[in-house]
Amino acid sequence: MVTSGIHPQGKARSDRAFVTLATNPDYAIGAAALFRSLRRTGTTADLVLLYTDLPDDAVYDLCTLGVRAVHVDLLSTSHDFNQLHTRDRLHGAAPFTKGEKPPFHTPLDNFAKLRLWQLDYDRVVFIDADAIVLQNIDRLFDYREFSAAPNVYESLADFHRLNSGVFTARPSQATFEAMLKRLDQPGVFWRRTDQTFLETYFPNWHGLPVFDNMLQYVWLNLPDLWRWQDIRVLHFQYEKPWQDHAKADSLRVLIDLWKAHASDGPVPDLRDLPAPT
Repeated sequence: MVTSGIHPQGKARSDRAFVTLATNPDYAIGAAALFRSLRRTGTTADLVLLYTDLPDDAVYDLCTLGVRAVHVDLLSTSHDFNQLHTRDRLHGAAPFTKGEKPPFHTPLDNFAKLRLWQLDYDRVVFIDADAIVLQNIDRLFDYREFSAAPNVYESLADFHRLNSGVFTARPSQATFEAMLKRLDQPGVFWRRTDQTFLETYFPNWHGLPVFDNMLQYVWLNLPDLWRWQDIRVLHFQYEKPWQDHAKADSLRVLIDLWKAHASDGPVPDLRDLPAPT
């Protein structure tokens, strides 16, 4: 496959793939834990890393986990678009008040996620690099495009908004080109970057169960919704489990679980984990 802006290493081994994106070394740390957790579920789908600026050794280390690396360029968006979506401009226009965005977060990079529509797979499940998979989720490949879980972490009122940390897609160059035309128009501002864009591009998005993208703040804010036996993907939105941060003590059970998956194990049985208090 030769497609502008995307440079795969090796060939696809399956027609299905779990895909993540890493645009700096911090997210490569997260991607390694994600891929290790996926391997533990027994999936036979390809594991694919989309990456922009990573050191060669970081890419090599991820490939040793059986990962297919695909170097991608940032989207060729206009100067005005890029200026509107820089970290300072975006956070100034739409400040994050619910949590702490890490210093390595670069909002404009999020749009590189759209490159997955250029991949040579029939079906793709995208998972953010700050997540781990706790149970097999191969069934998601049978969900239609576009399916995503709701952005619930503070109130059940947020069920009407999607979270783009986990979603299903059907790669298509025609879809990718149509997305680019919609994405970069004069004066257009995507408040939550790719998340707002995808919600707009797929207005009739299909809802996945919240347990397929359980956001870590549910542990803090909606403990009655937390059932370990049901959680399939745990997503560390805002503060990351490999950081030192102010909420680390209150999220310690989740962080320790992430650390177990980030290593060679063992990982605890979900039935043995405590409930939120």
